[in-house]
Amino acid sequence: MAYNRNSNSEPEFIYVLGNKTVKTGQTVTLSCEANTSEVTAKWEKAGYRLQCVEGKHRVHKKGTRFSLEIMNAKQEDEANYTITLQNHSGSVSCSAMVTVELTDWRPLETQQEPMIMALKNFKICSGEVRELRFLLHGPIGAGKSSIINTLKSIFEGHQFINCLTGSDSTGTSFTTKYEKFTIGTLPFAFYDVMGLESNEGKQSRGVRIDDIINAFKGHIPDNYKFREDMPMIEEHRDYITSPTINNKIHCLVSVIPADRLSMMSEDVINKMRNIRAEASKLGIPQLVFMTRVDKVCELTSENLGKIYQSKKIREKITMCSNKLGVTENCIFPVKNYHNEIRSNEQLNCLALQALTQIVYSANDYIKRWSSRQKQFE
Repeated sequence: MAYNRNSNSEPEFIYVLGNKTVKTGQTVTLSCEANTSEVTAKWEKAGYRLQCVEGKHRVHKKGTRFSLEIMNAKQEDEANYTITLQNHSGSVSCSAMVTVELTDWRPLETQQEPMIMALKNFKICSGEVRELRFLLHGPIGAGKSSIINTLKSIFEGHQFINCLTGSDSTGTSFTTKYEKFTIGTLPFAFYDVMGLESNEGKQSRGVRIDDIINAFKGHIPDNYKFREDMPMIEEHRDYITSPTINNKIHCLVSVIPADRLSMMSEDVINKMRNIRAEASKLGIPQLVFMTRVDKVCELTSENLGKIYQSKKIREKITMCSNKLGVTENCIFPVKNYHNEIRSNEQLNCLALQALTQIVYSANDYIKRWSSRQKQFE
């Protein structure tokens, strides 16, 4: 097909630049074609004129085709690139994003069956402990209840939606009771609590820190209904005065939404820090599930298998670590089932990898408890 090469033609694109994803060290080429060759081409990177470096950039023009080669791609090459074509009749521009994948900064299990079988065959280290107990806490809409639904979906073979989830639009927590959720016949119990909220003036909102501490210690019974205006007290008729190890929490799981992390109020962050501090005093292990990862990274949204190559996810993990004071290797990015109607093995693998870590952390807590018990025998 012949294109008008007349210098009087106002430049137009026949095809534009396309977004590219490249691994570190590879070469990426951006190319487009115009309706005329009688133009000057100007390349920009992130809104600034591209300063071509020998051995790094190579600009080509062949007839009506224009291209930019970026060699030995590095993280600093990740940017939005723009080409502007201009002649005396006018100008036209188009842009494309170059994404540079990190090398895997954490290993990702890619097969779910070995993890499922290992968890089904898991045995708690102490015969006195019937089940490992996990307490989920975090802001409203973080995905605490959805984590339980996701895990039940994986092990029970169908999409599980019986555990009500908080409303993003209303900011309302459906969790009002200290309710126990199990997964099939696995010796694991998850406890969801009301979402943490900022206090408005002197009004206490959301779950109370006092109640979470009482849950840690085993004083709160199953199905206790939380009250925002009053914590569980010793005088309450259902207060467990002499809790056993089977009443206590064995691992604290903080649930943080990746896409709202930067917008979380300092009040909620401080509450989470205080809860972690109380868990530390009791020797309870603490890990973080960082949800909604697909909302902050296009690469991850398109392919969860590349989550540990994502620069944006790593940045969110670092931010979460700084805000909560949790080491990065204790933060696990996950995606919950939301609008999917079929099982997704990549999604399952992320959830199973996180579950495996909290199971072993809780079991280590039981080992320490058993060791202390033997010292007093």
